[in-house]
Amino acid sequence: MKKLLLASAMLALTAGFASADVVRLATEGAYPPFNFIDDKGEVAGFEREFGDEICKRAALECTWTTNEWDSIIPNLQSGNYDVIIAGMSITDERKKVIDFTQNYYPPAASAYVAASADADIKTGVVSAQVSTIQAAYVAESGATLLEFPTPDETVAAVRNGEAAAVFADKDYLRPFVDESNGELQFVGEDVSIGGGVGLGIRQSDTELKGKLDGAISAMKADGSLNALIEKYFGAEGLKF
Repeated sequence: MKKLLLASAMLALTAGFASADVVRLATEGAYPPFNFIDDKGEVAGFEREFGDEICKRAALECTWTTNEWDSIIPNLQSGNYDVIIAGMSITDERKKVIDFTQNYYPPAASAYVAASADADIKTGVVSAQVSTIQAAYVAESGATLLEFPTPDETVAAVRNGEAAAVFADKDYLRPFVDESNGELQFVGEDVSIGGGVGLGIRQSDTELKGKLDGAISAMKADGSLNALIEKYFGAEGLKF
């Protein structure tokens, strides 16, 4: 039944980008430095600047909207917007229902953060954001998975003792560790999962994918993407 419903939805959206005057970009707005909401209530961060630039290079008129993470793929499929630009890792599981452009951030490390060096990340309670590659990893690791809708809540669970550790993108967790005055620390080994971060699009939108891939390739070739990564992630940010 799920496959039939998905097939029907895809057929209904076949026109997709081809009939649209504006390309609608959707992000979470809660995952700095990839994306966040600034003091003016506007989408900001690495993906805002990157998204604006690729739209300019691809000669696309784009608008921005925000959507909660756990429904961001279903709402793309439903036609509420055209592109997911939300720190989403490219995975084989996700590619069963949506398509991706080439990655615009290389495959990055995921890491554990805890309040103590001896935190039990093997069999203890580990928090992660719902519907992420990190949550899937924890679920299969032997630890007890504690999921939350937003990334901030996963860190709060460690601070208040609900979880022994949080597992997330290391780039996201690093500022929490740096600003915690020693209250939080990285524990265990880094883990590499996923194929880097890409733009999520409907499988029918091949023309749009081509335009976006062309713009990303151009930014990689002229070094502007690496410069943008360093601006938001620092010298330790992964480069192409």
